[in-house]
Amino acid sequence: MKRLHIVSNRLPFSISFENDNPSLEPSVGGLATGMNSVYKDFEGKWIGWPGIASDTKSRKELQAVDRLLKEEGCKPVHLCEQEVEDFYEGFCNNTIWPLFHYFAQYVDFHASLWDAYINVNRKFADTILETAGQGDFVWVHDYQLMLVPQMVKSQRPDITIGFFLHIPFPSYEVFRILPWRDELLRGLLGADLIGFHTYDYQRHFLSSVRRIFGYEIVLNEVHIDGRIILVDSFPMGIDYDKFYKAALNIFHTPVKERSEVHNELEKYFLMSDGKHLILSIDRLDYSKGIPNRLRAFEKFLERNPDYRGNVTLVMLAVPSRDNVDHYKKLKSEVEELVGRINGLYGSINYTPVLYFYRSMPFQNLVELYSMCDVALITPVRDGMNLVAKEYVASRINQTGVVVVSEMAGVVKEMGEAIIINPNDEDQVAEAIQQAIEMPHSEQVRRISAMQERLRRYDVFKWAKDFVNALQKARKVQTEFLAKKITEEISREIVGRYKKASRRAIFLDYDGTLKGFVNNPNDAVPDMALIDLLNSITADERNILTIISGRERGSIGTWFKGMKLNLICEHGVWLKRYTGDWEMLSNASNSWMPVIKPILEAYVDRTPGSFLEEKNYSLVWHYRAAEVELGELRAKELKDVLTEMVANHRLEILEGNKVVEVKSSGINKGRAANKLLTGMNADFIMAIGDDWTDEYLFRDLPEDSVTVKVGIKHTSAAYKLETTDSVRQFLRLFSR
Repeated sequence: MKRLHIVSNRLPFSISFENDNPSLEPSVGGLATGMNSVYKDFEGKWIGWPGIASDTKSRKELQAVDRLLKEEGCKPVHLCEQEVEDFYEGFCNNTIWPLFHYFAQYVDFHASLWDAYINVNRKFADTILETAGQGDFVWVHDYQLMLVPQMVKSQRPDITIGFFLHIPFPSYEVFRILPWRDELLRGLLGADLIGFHTYDYQRHFLSSVRRIFGYEIVLNEVHIDGRIILVDSFPMGIDYDKFYKAALNIFHTPVKERSEVHNELEKYFLMSDGKHLILSIDRLDYSKGIPNRLRAFEKFLERNPDYRGNVTLVMLAVPSRDNVDHYKKLKSEVEELVGRINGLYGSINYTPVLYFYRSMPFQNLVELYSMCDVALITPVRDGMNLVAKEYVASRINQTGVVVVSEMAGVVKEMGEAIIINPNDEDQVAEAIQQAIEMPHSEQVRRISAMQERLRRYDVFKWAKDFVNALQKARKVQTEFLAKKITEEISREIVGRYKKASRRAIFLDYDGTLKGFVNNPNDAVPDMALIDLLNSITADERNILTIISGRERGSIGTWFKGMKLNLICEHGVWLKRYTGDWEMLSNASNSWMPVIKPILEAYVDRTPGSFLEEKNYSLVWHYRAAEVELGELRAKELKDVLTEMVANHRLEILEGNKVVEVKSSGINKGRAANKLLTGMNADFIMAIGDDWTDEYLFRDLPEDSVTVKVGIKHTSAAYKLETTDSVRQFLRLFSR
């Protein structure tokens, strides 16, 4: 693998100044831990903002910072105070963050903030372009940089780009609120691999891509503009051993050497045997559901008088954006709730809620994880939530209980936890009681299972899996490009064409010569296409055939009088340009009265769909239907039809947004070979986009030039990307 560069909003260092001399302090946490080894192992750079506004320091100080960062393999993107304010505090945290966490009421839609977001993303993209060599890999992180992939890909398609979103991706109904939704999606689709914490977020993203752009999606692949973009879920882990070993060290630390926090917690348990500590750790953010959690704890105390005096909630709220109104109000609400609960149920010797509005060093965090019986983690929306994983990793005696919100990404990996709806305060109160009363053996069973799972899939395994998937993404693109018709391949094919004395050319219509439209009757050939086909047939050595799934009425009308052959309905009908229509297969339509009512029922159930009736086939079109509903109905229809077609000797063809039923034994390959009989063609070429054209590609002689339009898997020898590229290619064969 070539070099791999990491790109994130912040570099993995904090910078401090003493007497105008800067120093670096390594950051701690999931991303910094997981990425440090990755970019160094692959000899890349870490690109990001160093955390200081460039206009608050002198040029000399910034140069000193740059030198220190260069020694650590980092490349800074300098931002001034106004850029930080409008980009980070503005669009990132006042627009994307609340919307993606389903707090639409807090979203700021100011266009000036969007402009700042574009400008800063451009700065990051420009730094990547300066840094990355030919064929390098780039891994971009999180919501602050969603435009970067396309900005880089448009300039340097040789760079393989991965993007990982560390927050939830919202459902389409929420995402569509954003005025700049198209631009954000296009930005992300510049990546070759897009990763999310959970399948739900992946599904929401793909749904938005389908509904907004209508791009074809096959499993976890987005097919767009001659590229295949892989989309997958990678649940981020933690440095499991770091927390487990730290908890072991704390356990073996002599009493005299223990921290003040540890000793205070020890005193609490020494007061009586029935004491229980519940731990709550969060950044003070509206997405974390802290007020709901406090009200649920209050209900627990109200309903369980016996636990008053014996159960304490240790609540650590890490300060966050306390200069913003929403956060000021949240802080006031939390403090009022803590005061009310402590006033109602507290005493001289008992404080129900121990509230800390500050961050804590790593050592103290692990002490809290080790000493608290229950971890209460109830965000109303959270991308992952690593606190739950850190708590489990720190439980060296395999006891403890996790109460976790079903709205947190981490819940997918914690089936043994007590799972709650964070908006149901009664349920949370009951879960607290269940956690406290859970038997020791049950705690061991649950925690042990979660520990084994989290130990296996730690942050290093997460990073390795993403890098492996990024390499796979490059391979997928390379395999496509291996079949793509380049200038060199074009010259070779044209050379064979010029040497031939008899040339048979087969061209599909929809999706090959003409782009798809919602109504098939609107796909009339334009004059540019007519002129192109006439210029090909002007050469007496060329025998041109339009081979289509369309019915003969429209095809016959559109190309009437032209010097070309027509094969219709996938091979039922043939019209040589010198003759009349003839039937190539003994097809029957006696089955239509049985099948037609089924297709009509699906037309009724699927707004935007319609039924096309050909001579020997029936076609259900759903291109104009709502995307996901159309796909769902298509699957249902195929299941229903599969049970019936065997009795009537029928086939089901699934085309581009169509489901077609026709008599079996009819296909384009057989029809083409019948036409070729006795022709003595020494150059054969076929171009098509549909899977029905695969019959044509497979049945033609081995030395034929076969070309697939689009980027699907194919047995064709070559690929072209679009109908425009097909026409451009065909001009090479025109006079």
